[in-house]
Amino acid sequence: MSESMATPSNDIVLLGAGGHAKVVMEIFQAAGEKVAYCVANTPMETGTLLGTPVLFGEREPLEQLRRKGYSKAHVAIGSNRVRAKLFVQLKELGYTLASAIHPQSIISPTVTIGAGTAIMAGTIINASTVIGEGAIINTGATVDHDCRIGDFAHIGPQCGLAGNVSVGDHAFLGIGTKVIPKISIGENTNTGAGAIVVRDLPANGLAVGVPARIRMITRG
Repeated sequence: MSESMATPSNDIVLLGAGGHAKVVMEIFQAAGEKVAYCVANTPMETGTLLGTPVLFGEREPLEQLRRKGYSKAHVAIGSNRVRAKLFVQLKELGYTLASAIHPQSIISPTVTIGAGTAIMAGTIINASTVIGEGAIINTGATVDHDCRIGDFAHIGPQCGLAGNVSVGDHAFLGIGTKVIPKISIGENTNTGAGAIVVRDLPANGLAVGVPARIRMITRG
């Protein structure tokens, strides 16, 4: 189909075809939206994900779908670094980044949510919290009032953040991490499963344990 023949579509193009993409697809479906295609760079045996066709390639299938009139996309990939890279690529191609927000999440009306964010079922996000672009608030996580979640950060399943917590860009909080009030977690820092964060964590670190302590610097 040529660009002159393209028909605008509100259906969503999903980047990714793994387990995280399955969850995100079902969020869009629960919210009454349709995922038209998935795009993946690794071929699959079936060529479909939950019945949705998967196109294989990198930039080319995205360009083709854009010419056909698809303008909404979401990056359904767990890696913060990869998600950020593909986010930029989609913007360059003229896509609008759609957020996937499960209807069974509880979100204060004063929360600000950046483009392309995924908020899973069972999450609770309280007053005046700000969530950056491309972030993930995973299943059953709770984020209390006045928190700041950076761009492309990932708050893992069952995490609990008290009020006034700041999580830097590209940070990852492992499953079950708990953070006391007014803590700052630096960009690119990861926490291990079940970590209890009671003091500020610097950028580019890996923190584990109860209480969480920096074990190594992972990136500079």
